[in-house]
Amino acid sequence: MKKKVSITIPCFNEEVNIETTYRKINAIVRKINLYDFEYIIIDNGSIDQTRKIIKKLIEKDKKISGIFLSRNFGPEASAAACYKYAHGDAVIALPADLQDPPELILDFIQKWEQGFDVVIGIYRKTEDDSFTKLLRSFFYFFFRKISNIDVPVNASGVGLFSKKVVIALNSLPEKYRFFRGLRAWIGFKSTKVYYDRKKRQGGISSYSILNYFKHAEIGIFGFSYLILDSMFYSGMVVSFFSFIFLMSEFSLYSLVIFIGSLLLFAISIIGKYIQVIVEETKNRPMYIVEETINVKDKKNKQ
Repeated sequence: MKKKVSITIPCFNEEVNIETTYRKINAIVRKINLYDFEYIIIDNGSIDQTRKIIKKLIEKDKKISGIFLSRNFGPEASAAACYKYAHGDAVIALPADLQDPPELILDFIQKWEQGFDVVIGIYRKTEDDSFTKLLRSFFYFFFRKISNIDVPVNASGVGLFSKKVVIALNSLPEKYRFFRGLRAWIGFKSTKVYYDRKKRQGGISSYSILNYFKHAEIGIFGFSYLILDSMFYSGMVVSFFSFIFLMSEFSLYSLVIFIGSLLLFAISIIGKYIQVIVEETKNRPMYIVEETINVKDKKNKQ
């Protein structure tokens, strides 16, 4: 019996790219006879013609399953939905914008057959603008310094998971997710595949600079307590110097401003951690599915 490989394609407003993405992936898959393939396309609440195009593709190819979310719940929710609905012995994630070449499928499967459970796509170089590259480099440098997990520099969202990794991911309860962090946290035998990331083949990216900052915030406050620890030690240092300053001619007004600023910063940090707690305790689902087409039983869902 052939092993099954699930290829998941999350998309949002990709009417220009989704059909081309499918055709390019399918052209590669048709040359591989060793596996059974299925396609899981997640439409993250597109407001263009993406849903209509996906439905037409499903009519032509019954290996495609379509999952349509009720609105745009963000990229992390889209990734979670991909893994909930995949049936394969291995699951490959590949976005619909064609920035990540479909040829990576061959490399991912090869690494999987070598015994790796997690295969991570790593940018060797990208055609992003200099500011975006700088932001990404700074975030990974900062995140690796303050967290207790090792997220590879320039790690992308594309890659492959074995079935047992998908089951482990689906069992995680948190909804305030930083996917790249969770991928590193769950462990298992992993490896990397390096590639050059291209420009979008068409359309306009819906991922703005604000999304990058939001993504970084989720990662930092979801995986590090170092900032809270630093507030504790800063408080001890300020208490010591406050005593020294009060016994000197240092301006009391300046001291009050300094302590007030530090307290405001500390309260803001605590507020962010409380926000994470509140989001988790609401117990809302990460996403709501409005419609599914050609979807089988979700065997990997735990």
